[in-house]
Amino acid sequence: MTRGAGVPAPTVMPVDRAEWSRQLNLSNFVNTYYEYRDLQSCGPGRKLLIVGSGQGLDTVVLRWRGYEVTRVDIDETFEPEVVGSVHDMNMFPSNAFDAVIASHVLEHFAEAYLDDALHEIARVGRYALIYLPVAGRHGMLRFVPGVRNLDMHAIWDVFNYLHKPDGQTPAFCARQHFWELGRRGFRLRDIRRRLQGHFEIISAYRNYDWLPSYNFVLRSRAAP
Repeated sequence: MTRGAGVPAPTVMPVDRAEWSRQLNLSNFVNTYYEYRDLQSCGPGRKLLIVGSGQGLDTVVLRWRGYEVTRVDIDETFEPEVVGSVHDMNMFPSNAFDAVIASHVLEHFAEAYLDDALHEIARVGRYALIYLPVAGRHGMLRFVPGVRNLDMHAIWDVFNYLHKPDGQTPAFCARQHFWELGRRGFRLRDIRRRLQGHFEIISAYRNYDWLPSYNFVLRSRAAP
């Protein structure tokens, strides 16, 4: 794919990555649980690729639960098994993995690389979990009475709905994100349309236990 001048190539996060790798927050545990839960919708396969090593809690838990996990990351700081970028995973053959997990990864590079990344995830994995950040600050009123699985809630997100990211400037989350779900050009319908070019959407939902996350469970259209 030809990209215009000024589009930055994927690179490491502009933070103290060694310090960040040592952090452990509630969101790590919540995210890991939902990854494990969502994998139950992805068939019996046990061979996983995690894109973006992060702090590694999900790797530890999923290996404990019997999954064979390979990690690919553009940053050697996180000691992945394979160093590389998700938009070009030619080191893996097609359908090499039963599922690919890309949790809060794709927003870290310019929009011009997004479709390439989706194509590669769909090529190397039969299923995929793609979790994306929701723009803004978030709030929720929630009532769980404890009967009949009732869960009543109201969620609100506060951000500038009129601002449209240019897709090549990291303007959000301390200049780590090039785009986020909910912003102009990246509304839920826009992201669903892009995903559907490569995947069948099995489920898509807001994570009520971690409001900044919107989660997609997907089946590759390239899968046999």
